[in-house]
Amino acid sequence: MTLVVAATSSVLLPDGAGVRPPLKWAGGKRWLVPHLRDLWKKQETRRLVEPFCGGLAVTLGLLPEQASLNDINPHAINFYGWLKSGLKAQVGMKNSEVHYYQCRERFNDLIKNGRGDTKEAAELFYYLNRTGFNGLCRFNKQGQFNVPFGRYTTINYKVDFGGYKEIFKNWNFTVGDFELVETDATDFIYADPPYDVEFTQYAKEGFSWHDQVRLAEWLCAHRGPVILSNQATERVLKLYKKLGFKLKLLDAPRRISCTGDRSDALEVLAIKGI
Repeated sequence: MTLVVAATSSVLLPDGAGVRPPLKWAGGKRWLVPHLRDLWKKQETRRLVEPFCGGLAVTLGLLPEQASLNDINPHAINFYGWLKSGLKAQVGMKNSEVHYYQCRERFNDLIKNGRGDTKEAAELFYYLNRTGFNGLCRFNKQGQFNVPFGRYTTINYKVDFGGYKEIFKNWNFTVGDFELVETDATDFIYADPPYDVEFTQYAKEGFSWHDQVRLAEWLCAHRGPVILSNQATERVLKLYKKLGFKLKLLDAPRRISCTGDRSDALEVLAIKGI
């Protein structure tokens, strides 16, 4: 196994493609950024609101001046909060199965003892994210991280995250249900909820069809521009069409599949107010 530790704080992607997301993220939407960019350019003076910010691929691809970024996962948001302060990681990072499970146990102990918002927890979350299987972020119903070791040949770890500090300066991070996100009528909302499919639990709270409907109605009530992305299941298409959204279908890369099928999956953009 090869370990590569990047001491540099550089975070820019080549060819003006935005900024490199600091975390690996299963189901991340970096592939979608070119499709969103043209729609965003007409609205780029607005504040970008992401109620499911996840791995930040879209926000870091669009680079708004102002952003309100929320997620139900407190550990991702804790990590971003420490990046906003200019994180330099001190936790040991090894591409080692023994070390991985030791760090996973330590991370879960911090959560259990109410210390999931610490710098150490943020560093461990990053290490587990880079080293665990397939970039998954999965917690059981007790809130314990349970992703197995990833068995990669080479892992690029970052130590100095200073390059994100200036970028995050005018971005606000919150944790909670999407309906608790405060919005203004002028905000541009991009929502990427968990897919409407059977999925392994991303957060202990889960995300049901009732939540999908609740989200659609919340987005519909927003007076500013809205874009939603989701898997194009029959009931998702019917729901957003009924609410008056314009629908655009795209072939999405399938990076994770329990069956081994990596063929493209059909994704929908539901668009309102643009």
